[in-house]
Amino acid sequence: MYLPASFHETRAAVLHALIREYPFGTIVTHGADGLAANHLPFELVDGGSLQGHVARGNELAAADGAPVLVIFQAADGYISPNWYPSKHETGREVPTWNYAVVHVHGRLHVTHDRTWLRALLERLTDRHEATQPRPWQISDAPEDHIEKMLSAIVGLEIAIERIEGKFKLSQNHPEANRAGVRNGLAERGGRRDAELAALMRQAEERRHGG
Repeated sequence: MYLPASFHETRAAVLHALIREYPFGTIVTHGADGLAANHLPFELVDGGSLQGHVARGNELAAADGAPVLVIFQAADGYISPNWYPSKHETGREVPTWNYAVVHVHGRLHVTHDRTWLRALLERLTDRHEATQPRPWQISDAPEDHIEKMLSAIVGLEIAIERIEGKFKLSQNHPEANRAGVRNGLAERGGRRDAELAALMRQAEERRHGG
């Protein structure tokens, strides 16, 4: 990944926070037929590994030991040069795109251990059902159905060997331009604009020790 110094994020707490907030990752492998990408939710465990699961028929189920890249992406959006005060002064600005991503590199371990799988599914369910008025639990389903489902999946674990982040959030612009971008996002009001503006505010607070 191309990493200009202005956008390179190395703080583990910041990278882990993005993964927890946006846990739906893209896992990339290289097999006999070339590159392959799969998309699934992951659980970050103690900051040292990613855990997930796939159907037994998924190509990942046969990729034990393979090196992998997992990509997590937060909100992103088009940035108009019209939002920069400097554009109206000099005209020397162009469109760009703001985004934040984390890349995790490691080696895939595939497990068929049902105890491990059930514990993972319980953690994932508890996490993603937490906002529901009446959270669903695995125990809500008949035990024979749960056993059937467990037979149809395998577990994935990736010990994190390298993690890097790129947070391209207008850090290379003066404060007036950054404020203009946040205002522009608020006015546009697109589906992910508020999230992107929040990421920019968080980056500002980190820069100023907030």
